[in-house]
Amino acid sequence: MLQRDQDIYASAPLRRLLDDQMRAMAPDLQRCFGAHALLVGASANDAPPARLMFSCWTRLRVDEGRYRGDLQAATDEPLPFLDDAFELVMLRHALEVVAEPSAVLADAIRVLAPGGVLVLTGVHPLSGWAPWFYWRARGTRPVLQLPLRLMQVMQGAGLDIERVRRVGRIFPRTTAAGPEGISAWGGGYVLIARKRHRAATPLRIKPVPLRVPANSQLSPGTRRSSVL
Repeated sequence: MLQRDQDIYASAPLRRLLDDQMRAMAPDLQRCFGAHALLVGASANDAPPARLMFSCWTRLRVDEGRYRGDLQAATDEPLPFLDDAFELVMLRHALEVVAEPSAVLADAIRVLAPGGVLVLTGVHPLSGWAPWFYWRARGTRPVLQLPLRLMQVMQGAGLDIERVRRVGRIFPRTTAAGPEGISAWGGGYVLIARKRHRAATPLRIKPVPLRVPANSQLSPGTRRSSVL
């Protein structure tokens, strides 16, 4: 698990990247609404996006192998929520600071309601940010996730990919990205997917036998094979 050097996510480059990612995802998030949303982040100051139509936000922060915030739990255990509990789940750099990213992603998909939206953000491992990120991690092994691999896992778990973008500056200390934070060679990424609705299983209607009335007359359209 990544041991952060003086909280790498509080550094100026990462704060700028978080802002760029938020601007890039804002148009897609404006279409999201519901009762419950979950935010799992790596930054102590991470906050839910403004102006989203959700009645209740649950905020968690990954810190030294534990979730902290609105509840306390270990990151190597399943999230203490029911299946299909949230219409929106956001993992903001969370997969970079947990010991088992695949397990955390699978659990995030579990608690996402059918039709709900899953948002993932992170530092792109094939970017100019990766060497800087490794250097700031001071010899430990950051778990930088490749968006293509995440997409394959999500599609296999029943999600449809709606958007994937490179975001932010080319290098941590270069000039600003585009007006919406989007850059083809940006150091971060935003991945947005929607969970498919479960297919409805049609009920097999069992014919109800009819009895011939006393006058032996059947109603129009009555199937004689249904008559006792």
